[in-house]
Amino acid sequence: MNQKEIKALISLLDDEDHEVSQHVEGKILSLGGTVIPFLETEWEDSFNPIVQRKIEELIHELQLSIMIERLQAWKNGGGLDLLEGMWIIATYHYPDLSMEKLKTTIEQLYYDIWIQFQEEMNAVDQVKRINSIFFGVMNFAANTKNFHSPTNSMINSVLESRRGNPITLCVIYLLIARKLGMPVYGVNLPNLFVLTYKSDKTQFYINVFNRGIIFSKTDIDHYIAQLNIKSKDIFYQPCTNLEIVQRVLRNLILSYEKTSEQDKIREIEKILKSTLDELPEG
Repeated sequence: MNQKEIKALISLLDDEDHEVSQHVEGKILSLGGTVIPFLETEWEDSFNPIVQRKIEELIHELQLSIMIERLQAWKNGGGLDLLEGMWIIATYHYPDLSMEKLKTTIEQLYYDIWIQFQEEMNAVDQVKRINSIFFGVMNFAANTKNFHSPTNSMINSVLESRRGNPITLCVIYLLIARKLGMPVYGVNLPNLFVLTYKSDKTQFYINVFNRGIIFSKTDIDHYIAQLNIKSKDIFYQPCTNLEIVQRVLRNLILSYEKTSEQDKIREIEKILKSTLDELPEG
């Protein structure tokens, strides 16, 4: 379909016949993400608020489809690059966000720690060195004032403000630690996301939300006992990048529940569902 035909379609968006306008919307959506630049141009050129609103809704719907396709492709490829997964989630709020910009920012943080890092240190001292820079010079910290804000789940926002929720702070910390060659992984605790340092010889845990405090398996035992829930292996062992991304999406749903944004809740639930394996029939 050429630009003239797309323009003609858009002009019918405010048609008084509901069936016509619905058919037009469906036709535009079927064209996929490539039509977004045309829609943006038409929005700028339009003086009709109804058409503008419909164009905004169509662009959002197309961007949502692109995001879901990217996330499924990332998952089907093994979810190998955690930063990519976090970037895809952030495009929900920031559709034009650059993956390269995120990479550059993480690379700079890594470099700033690497120049003060000594590989010959023992594991605990390595973590303490990261903590002193990450929470000191870099000024990363828990966003306790606006804990439920959706921006806490957007990695670009957390990199900019240096304030985030447990999981996004953990992801940034983990990405740096992995670049430093450390065996650091995410751990899915109930109500709290933490990291574990796990090698053949040693394993301990890091609470990034509490300035990187180091704790032990026994501490997790006590935590689980306090919550009065049954202990599970997943509370102690590394989780996958996909599980991290799914938890970020669940956090987003909770954020939108706090503000009763039903449309956003439905959209994030749809995104989350797209990452879950289909259950066998019967």
